[in-house]
Amino acid sequence: MTDRLPPLPHDIEHATQGEAVPGESPFANSAPLAGDTGDWPTSAGVPGTGYRLIHVDASIIVADKASGLLSMPGRGPEKHDSFSVRLQREFSDALMVHRLDMNTSGLLVVGRGAEMHSRLSRFFRERRVDKEYVALVDGCPEPGSGEICLPLAADRDNRPRHRVDLAHGKPSTTRYWRVDYDSVADISRMALRPLTGRSHQLRVHMQSLGHPILGDALYASPAAQAKAPRLCLHATRLAFIHPEHGGWVEFHCPAPF
Repeated sequence: MTDRLPPLPHDIEHATQGEAVPGESPFANSAPLAGDTGDWPTSAGVPGTGYRLIHVDASIIVADKASGLLSMPGRGPEKHDSFSVRLQREFSDALMVHRLDMNTSGLLVVGRGAEMHSRLSRFFRERRVDKEYVALVDGCPEPGSGEICLPLAADRDNRPRHRVDLAHGKPSTTRYWRVDYDSVADISRMALRPLTGRSHQLRVHMQSLGHPILGDALYASPAAQAKAPRLCLHATRLAFIHPEHGGWVEFHCPAPF
């Protein structure tokens, strides 16, 4: 193990640690690089939902989304099934605030009702939400930590890909730390902290370093895709001001790889 993430720029000594609703974790017996099926039970035991509940109160819901499940409906009936649609069957007042790529797993926070949704949305716009991801990447990035500041734009000729665009891209910043390196497999475990929220930001930024995320069908080489059965990107931590009581809260969810 090498670099560790620095502490948050907040007093988190008394932060609330998110705990799963009682029940068996779908990660309990995961083998390294195990792919998600998209058919997890929730912690309450409801089959086939593709998520598990991490925290529920009157204002917010925090859930762990499976890889392979859309965050929100896309265009066309074949893309209607999604985390938000499934969650609203259980919580009719659940309103989406942000999203993860379909093949990215991990933490999502959802507002309950219009007022909580509005407050959380403002926190995301103002970049007052601290997000951290775990990724497995091809090779060994050097230096082992740093900041990537490369503007990103949609690749209009190769949708849904995005690309670095120095002339017209939107400012995009990612901090990264190499947490561990397996020299036999030539794979690094990375901690990634996006300071902006562009589409495919972490995936394009890691590709720009020459170390694409394993299993990435859009940005990795065939060899790097073949090293994992899924996109090895997981939203492992969310920290933000609770929209109701104003305290700083923090939720964690380990990666299944």
